[in-house]
Amino acid sequence: MKLGFRVNALYRSDEDGARGAVRELGPRLNTVRVDLSDGASVAEAAEAVVAEYGPPVVLVNNAGMNADRPFLEMSHDDWRRVIDTNLSGVFYLTRALAPAMVASDTDATIVNVGATTGIRPRRNGANYCASKAGLLHLTKCLALELAPRVRVNCLIPGNTETVELVERFNLNDPDARRGMLDEIPQRRIADPEEIADALEFLVGPNSAYMTGQKLVVDGGQFMW
Repeated sequence: MKLGFRVNALYRSDEDGARGAVRELGPRLNTVRVDLSDGASVAEAAEAVVAEYGPPVVLVNNAGMNADRPFLEMSHDDWRRVIDTNLSGVFYLTRALAPAMVASDTDATIVNVGATTGIRPRRNGANYCASKAGLLHLTKCLALELAPRVRVNCLIPGNTETVELVERFNLNDPDARRGMLDEIPQRRIADPEEIADALEFLVGPNSAYMTGQKLVVDGGQFMW
């Protein structure tokens, strides 16, 4: 909304959070309840959004989940839930909205939010790493097939100062935080606003000649 867009935000289960966001951010935010792992539900929700608001100018695929287990202990459900949300969900939503975006007389852009583990693996996350690696290649395929009307890029945030990151890696412990910072040349963790700035760049006119690319915002931690 900072850029003047009306935002349709999808959520799966946190109805109270969705209502709170509307109260806080006002009438330019609309929330839609949908399970991204259900292709039929996604198609129905997308059809309703297009009918009400017209073809999207920007689509940000940002939903994601973890179900970490050692590979030999990973169940079928652990695998499917993560793949269905992180990868299939992007396919379902983009497939549902892309025809209207391509047919529109306005150039559009899609940003898929990836993860550093899509390129460098980690233990206990084969499902998550596979979903994000698949997302990188899906981004390139979509960029080829939806051009020239729609640009498609992948934003890859590095470690970012969020509640989830702090709890997941015990960053309230100075030693744990120091260990993470030792791996980052910039010697700090990203502020969420810095990731938002990168997203703003990808959806704005200054990236008009970029498509099929990954933008890694990680303080130099991986330097791919």
